[in-house]
Amino acid sequence: MSVEEIDPPSGKKTTGHEWNGIKELDTPVPRGVLMFLVVTHAFAILWWVLMPTWPLGDTYTKGLLQTDQHKMVAEQLGAAEVAKASWMSKIEKAAFPEVQADLALMAIVKRTGRQLFGDNCAACHGRDAKGGDNYPDLTDDDWIWGGGVEKIAETLRVGVNSPHAQSRTSQMPAFGRDNLLDASQVNSVASYVYSLSNPTFSTSRNIATIEAGREVFLGNCAACHGEDAKGNAEMGAPNLTDRYWIYGGNLEKLVTSIHGGRQGHMPTWDTRLNEADIKILALYVHALGLEKP
Repeated sequence: MSVEEIDPPSGKKTTGHEWNGIKELDTPVPRGVLMFLVVTHAFAILWWVLMPTWPLGDTYTKGLLQTDQHKMVAEQLGAAEVAKASWMSKIEKAAFPEVQADLALMAIVKRTGRQLFGDNCAACHGRDAKGGDNYPDLTDDDWIWGGGVEKIAETLRVGVNSPHAQSRTSQMPAFGRDNLLDASQVNSVASYVYSLSNPTFSTSRNIATIEAGREVFLGNCAACHGEDAKGNAEMGAPNLTDRYWIYGGNLEKLVTSIHGGRQGHMPTWDTRLNEADIKILALYVHALGLEKP
């Protein structure tokens, strides 16, 4: 018969086990822990009874509460569609100016448009719509095909150089690669175009090259970009006198564009998005340019 041993410092019984001079106390499990275990086990058993729980081949126990999360999600989606239908109908029926004048509708447009933009446009234009290499910034209010909301909607609908029958179509020739201009002409017209947005470049050292470039420009580029180089939205020819560039506006980039040509591409969205979504996206994108300080 074993003799109970009491640990002098704590006054607790020991288990009789000892490791390297360290004796194990026979400390009971705290009541709080026991209560916690009892409550959690009771809750688990109750949950098994009330909620869908146990798999039974191709089905499962439905529980006393008959909870069906598939049905709940379907009901929530249905309620969301009903709520959406009320304001979507207003946007579909109203003209662009009417929607723009309605602050409540524009708040919805900005919220919904941001989601549509993120799902469909951000891959090229960026989440912030500021574009990137070879993709235009949509926040600067500088537009190739026109920045009116109707023009933006049309561009979204038909695309640019896309398979759509009414696609916006444009291409800048490869003046150097196709031997339309020689190397000196490419360099001089690049210098001229660069000077339009960088007046300090027009120095006595460069003036002769710039003047020669202007003659090349008038003979080869003005038909699309205009004699004043301010572009033509009907042809998709950008303004060359500002500091907004898709392919880069430094002298080296300009030479590359003139030598090799450029042809942008944007897909048509009328097969993926409905007219209401295109309308919301156009309003959203148009508002981005207006919000820029």
